Amino acid sequence: MQTPDGIRANLTEFIEKQTKKTVSADLDLFGSGMVSSLFALQLVVHVESAFGVTVAGPDLRIDNFRTVDAITELVVRLRG
Repeated sequence: MQTPDGIRANLTEFIEKQTKKTVSADLDLFGSGMVSSLFALQLVVHVESAFGVTVAGPDLRIDNFRTVDAITELVVRLRG
């Protein structure tokens, strides 16, 4: 099982590779314009496949995907 730091590193690497920009764990991905609606869908698919979780219903909220830290918290909670 990956630690929160490992999850955070995986997410950061994925986002930086896709956007070709450096991100910090607390950067507002939507507010900064780095994440479009299409990329948000790619991010959900990555989270589900990389961490073996299903993101559905109330978990598909923008606040759960706003920052790398928020996504990490979501993954940790879903893996419970």
